[in-house]
Amino acid sequence: MFPKFLNLIQLISGYLLSRVVRSAIHWGKPASLSVEPTNCCNLRCPECPSGMNQLTRAKGVMDIDLYKNLVDELAPSLFYLNLSFQGEPYLHPQFTEMVGYAKSKKIFVSSSTNGHFLTPDVARKTVGSGLNRLIISLDGTDAGTYEKYRTGGNFDEVIKGIKEIVRQKKEARSENPRIILQFLLLKHNQHQVKNLREFGKHLGVDKVQLKTAQICDFRKGNPLIPDNPQFSRYKKTGQNPDGRPVYEIRNRLPNHCFRMWNSGVVTWDGSVVPCCFDKDAANSMGSLNRQSFSEIWKNDAYREFRSKILSSRKSIDICTNCTEGIGLTFFL
Repeated sequence: MFPKFLNLIQLISGYLLSRVVRSAIHWGKPASLSVEPTNCCNLRCPECPSGMNQLTRAKGVMDIDLYKNLVDELAPSLFYLNLSFQGEPYLHPQFTEMVGYAKSKKIFVSSSTNGHFLTPDVARKTVGSGLNRLIISLDGTDAGTYEKYRTGGNFDEVIKGIKEIVRQKKEARSENPRIILQFLLLKHNQHQVKNLREFGKHLGVDKVQLKTAQICDFRKGNPLIPDNPQFSRYKKTGQNPDGRPVYEIRNRLPNHCFRMWNSGVVTWDGSVVPCCFDKDAANSMGSLNRQSFSEIWKNDAYREFRSKILSSRKSIDICTNCTEGIGLTFFL
């Protein structure tokens, strides 16, 4: 573990020094990484570019050898691996193998799912893989509310899957994965928050998490934005001529972001992008099919992007809808 802590000290030192001198100075390798097993999804959620087929990049699943080479390269520095970006991770046929491989390198592994694929066999393999944390999205405590946003989803199927993985954990006498029930806060479900703690307790999950929704075109308002300002990452700042409210993101977007020093994202086809807000990989720093991650991590494109974060973050498209640093996730 000492090399990982030493690397983390290098990352923090470079980040803090960069903020002082206003120029990108970067030491070390990422301590955290998100990897996209696939950008395919079985649902069609209205604010998800993957589900709505709004991504301009191709769809596919990550090659297992590409993944293993990446993990081998970064294992000495990685504390945390998130096996999720766009798409539904369980649509990758080797998802649990991917988890197990990272766990064999002593990396904390987390993932997120819509919960439709937790059959007895998959739930058993998930528990056996060593996955540390599994976030299951359930945006309603009844079928009508849930399926209003999760287009194509089946509430009963998700409940069945949650109960199955809870059962498999108990049968294996395993603490992992920690199961987090994630509730995306929307106008039509905000009234159900008061009952969520008991709902999660009934299902046997380890924790219930509230998450504010990202709205792609938020400035003109959207019927999904909650009335309760505590539950929204956006605030009303005025009114359109037609009477509709004008919204702004609550983040003031200061000219710094530790994510650019500490973590990165790898898409299913090996493109390295700076952040999970770059859903369409518009700011690719390079491809693992042509270079190592370490070469990309230190290249001119990445250096220029970090420098721009330090000087003019508001001018970067993917930053304009970012909530990093303002704490809009709540635990019950």
